[in-house]
Amino acid sequence: MKSGETAAIVGPSGAGKSTLLALLAGLDEPTSGQVWIDGTELTALDEDGRASVRNQQVGFVFQSFHLLPAFTALENVLLPLELGGTAGATESARKALEQVGLTHRLRHYPRQLSGGEKQRVAIARAFVTRPALLFADEPTGNLDNKTGQNIMDLLFELNARHNTTLVLVTHDASAAKRCIRVIELSAGKIINFPAGPTQAKNFR
Repeated sequence: MKSGETAAIVGPSGAGKSTLLALLAGLDEPTSGQVWIDGTELTALDEDGRASVRNQQVGFVFQSFHLLPAFTALENVLLPLELGGTAGATESARKALEQVGLTHRLRHYPRQLSGGEKQRVAIARAFVTRPALLFADEPTGNLDNKTGQNIMDLLFELNARHNTTLVLVTHDASAAKRCIRVIELSAGKIINFPAGPTQAKNFR
């Protein structure tokens, strides 16, 4: 994939979509084969090495948000910057939350936020390090249709603004149709990997 491109990973439940995403991000280790990100072989690195690559180049948005409950919205977004020793971390975190429309929620804890607001915090956290690659695993799965559509619009807007490559796992055919490529899985195997733009079908 080229920088700034978008790809959807689709297929029925249990096809292995989330597992594939976790392998690509270096969150899990494959039993065989290799995973490369921008010239770096993730599978040759230990956990600390994979974590370093993720912190420098990869953002991840989960269906269940994965926010730290004892941290405010600002502190959750600050975390990857502080782990990376980034200068001006607080200001960068504030700007990231501003970009997702949450300037008024900086000091709120996850329990004080709606589902859509939690996912916006998660997206701000994913984009704050300016990753080259963003993985999103069913980012609207826990949201109502209207909120989910707003979150999907936000993901594609930030993808375009930052030229971040977006890899999206989704059951939503309309979201998949917005992507340049649609990769289809079935029973743990890729059954369609297009070389160029594709059209999504209906997947459930």
